[in-house]
Amino acid sequence: MTRRIIVVTAVHAPSARFLPDAYASLRAQELPGDWEWRWLIQEDGTSDDVAPYVPDDERVTFRQGRPGGPGVARTMALAHADGAYVKVLDADDRLTPGALARDLAALEGDPGLGWATSRALDLLPDGSTVGFPGDPGHGPIERHTVLEHWEANDHRAQVHPATLFVRRELLLALGGWMALPASEDTGLLLALNSVARGWFSSEVGLLYRKWEGQVTGQAPHTDSAERDARTAVVAARARALGGLRWGYAGGTGT
Repeated sequence: MTRRIIVVTAVHAPSARFLPDAYASLRAQELPGDWEWRWLIQEDGTSDDVAPYVPDDERVTFRQGRPGGPGVARTMALAHADGAYVKVLDADDRLTPGALARDLAALEGDPGLGWATSRALDLLPDGSTVGFPGDPGHGPIERHTVLEHWEANDHRAQVHPATLFVRRELLLALGGWMALPASEDTGLLLALNSVARGWFSSEVGLLYRKWEGQVTGQAPHTDSAERDARTAVVAARARALGGLRWGYAGGTGT
């Protein structure tokens, strides 16, 4: 029986031009045995600007919906995610060779892990790359440690949420991505870390594109009042989950 990894991508018109690069990085992935990937592209809106960039590939599905931000688009895509695992791939980013296979090996090898992340590099407009300081060691990430680091380091996590690979059932149990105008992926990461052990791969798994239209580079993203509100609700959710004494008990991942 073929088993699937569902790659979920939220896209809006300005970032659509990067989809061919994301697709090329996905096509380059090699998976073991009976595993395959399917790509769900969900537009955050209903423009005519994204479809021309969607690859003509039977493994790729494109849908649209009313705008609500990338978290809403990704969560809507989950309605059609029929695989054991979900992998995040933002429209303007690129996977590195072997990224999917490494994520899969980590979670298939340890049923007690709920999610995985990997090292990421900023991909600059001139094609050069820059690493992030403070990457954790290669191996398991224990529960609550991401929240502790995030709160002690000006709300910066030591692992990148854009590299997330997660068991589908666990993702659904947490309700998908948070209903926030930004930081929705960080909110999910901290929630996952509150209920499940994770994994960090020290091998680079993602090239995180920096460009002029990037949402995280716009003024509203750094507005102090909104940022304070976002971080407060993200932290409160993570603490509440941690206090419920509920945790991921493990499974086969199949």
